[in-house]
Order: sequence, then structure tokens, then C-alpha cells
Amino acid sequence: MTRVVVTAFGPDRPGIVAAVTGALVERGANLADTAMTNLAGQFAMVLVVEVPEGEQADALEEALAARTAPLGLTVVVRPLPEGDDATTGPQTDGRSAWAVSVYGADRPGIVHQVSALLAQHGANVVDLTTRTVGSTGAPAYVMLLEVTLPADRDVEPLASDLRRLSADLDVEIHLRPDDADVL
Repeated sequence: MTRVVVTAFGPDRPGIVAAVTGALVERGANLADTAMTNLAGQFAMVLVVEVPEGEQADALEEALAARTAPLGLTVVVRPLPEGDDATTGPQTDGRSAWAVSVYGADRPGIVHQVSALLAQHGANVVDLTTRTVGSTGAPAYVMLLEVTLPADRDVEPLASDLRRLSADLDVEIHLRPDDADVL
């Protein structure tokens, strides 16, 4: 089996997951890793898919597009480079996993400033979820990140800089070791 990455997005409605996975099963494919979500009425999915040897990405894309056209989905299929290991996740070898949570008043720039600081410390963002919660008059912003750092990296300088950024942004920021066994 070889692997491809499938992305599909469009207006949310019942049957999207069934249509995409049904078309994949019909072609002898198997799901490896997936992420799917609904944001503001738009459904998006990213799938790492194992396909039979000889299955071409463009042929699979055409088959998926035909199957999902009635649902209004846009579908893109790309080969996954050899050697990328979907079983370990992005940049986990020799790296330690950390969870970062941010909570505070909503305003532009929170994601940028936190992610820029993480990048300065060599952190790779593996997963990031944000939500605006509360009343429209005083919304709060919640951001949860999974990041990896080089295993030999002293985390204290990052923790110190996150505390400083927390004060600058007037938000709560917490850093803790992440349990890699949790899905």
C-alpha cells in the first residue's frame, strides 16, 4: 500500500463522512490518520489514506470529486512522500510533547503571538484548536495547542517567555507535559 493525503471541505450536511469513506472503501483504501471538523457551517477533513499499489492520486481525486459533487465538496488528493511515518505523527521522534492552553478576552493577534513565541523556541505545532465562548458583548477566547520540542531542550526558558506573554496579552497561558497516549 502507498499513502496519500485527502483534503475535502464544503458546506456541512449529513452524509459527508459516509460519502468520502464509502468512495475510499470502494477503491480498496484504508484510513490511517484523520482530522475532521465543522467551523461556521463548513465541514473540513484531512485524511491520511493507504491506497492499493498503482492507485494514482489524480484518479482517486476524480473518483472522490464525482462521488461528493452532490454534497458541494472540494476534494484534493496528494501523494504522501515516502518515509513520512503516519504512525508516529509529525516531528515526534526525539521530541517531547507539550500542551499549551490560552484563555482570555478575545482580540486580534493571540494565535500569531503565541505561535510565533513557540516557533522561536523550536516548538512544532502538531494540533491547534480555538473557540470563542461567552456572550457577544464580552467574548472569551480559548486556544488549545499540542506542540513538540526537542527532547533535550530545557523547557524553562519557554515557560518563562509564556508567562511574560501571558502578562502582555492579559490572558492565562499554561504549559504542561502532554500525554501522548490520549487521542
